[in-house]
Amino acid sequence: MTALGDRLAARIARFGPITVADYMAEALTDPEAGYYMTGDPFGAGGDFVTAPEVSQMFGELIGLWCADTWARMGAPDPVLLVELGPGRGTLMADALRALRVTPDCRAALRPHLVEISPALGARQRQTLAAGVDASWHERLDRVPEGPLLVIANEFFDALPIRQFERRPEGWCERLVALGPGGKGLAFALGPPSAQAQILIPATLRAAPAGAVVEVSAPGIAIAGEIGRRLAAHGGAALIVDYGHAAPRTGATLQAVRRHAAHDVLAEPGSADLTAHVDFAALARAATEAGARAFGPVDQGELLEALGIGARAEALRGSASPAEAATVDAARHRLTDGAEMGTLFKALALSHPDLGAPAGFG
Repeated sequence: MTALGDRLAARIARFGPITVADYMAEALTDPEAGYYMTGDPFGAGGDFVTAPEVSQMFGELIGLWCADTWARMGAPDPVLLVELGPGRGTLMADALRALRVTPDCRAALRPHLVEISPALGARQRQTLAAGVDASWHERLDRVPEGPLLVIANEFFDALPIRQFERRPEGWCERLVALGPGGKGLAFALGPPSAQAQILIPATLRAAPAGAVVEVSAPGIAIAGEIGRRLAAHGGAALIVDYGHAAPRTGATLQAVRRHAAHDVLAEPGSADLTAHVDFAALARAATEAGARAFGPVDQGELLEALGIGARAEALRGSASPAEAATVDAARHRLTDGAEMGTLFKALALSHPDLGAPAGFG
């Protein structure tokens, strides 16, 4: 195991098994050895590729979505443009470049990036260095209050989850314990608990024995905070991620390393850990805080509605045959149902008086 794995094993040996959420938090954000804290996992040379790295079209269309939403808001000045988990800063850079066609909107925007990783924060500063006056924060609650536009692409899937399994005696929490003979790490089950029963969505509590339910308390809390801000100050949020539209059973926790599946419990800190997003849970948290929710819709459907076809044609118009083929391949990857088009979905949140944002009519 890694040094982080050894530390976790020692902690478990002394204090007992930990929740899956605690394991994810340590593996991803440990200050010394967490996966996101020490390097750049994005791109072909990393462990996975996100939509902004596939093509500039993705970030450009989201930028224009923000401009359209800003106009629907009544063109407030200033307005906070907040990105959660900005990766390399590619999406923000592409969005701001596209917004040059709406100079009044661009002038009103105050970019804020919410990032916990020093390494990725440094990369984002390099990406946005030319003429972008941006602010960085470790948490959303440190972003100033005010009208805002929130972007979250592949952010919620990396937030820690708890896993619960239905047993004949009741709902039990899955834990991370020591492996056989005290070597390595392994999954185990805790005893039935009333807390587990409460955390399970009401529609799933009668699931059959063996069913697994995942709950992301941090994701629900952040969606609630977004909803509160939108209701109080105005604006909208666009959340794009892979997941399901309604609560469902099934274990989706996975590890990815070098673009391939990896053992979740092997070498903690060396691989990305993610789980499918429960969009219904996010929408419920935001609406309970006073916002409205729209969708989710498939990513491909959203991008087509926002004009990816026209943008692709514009890029092809001045491209070489090889470059045009790259544009076509990128559009296919972002929108086709066999690629990212249906697995990834988009949820919009807004002030209750704003109405349906572009792509969610």
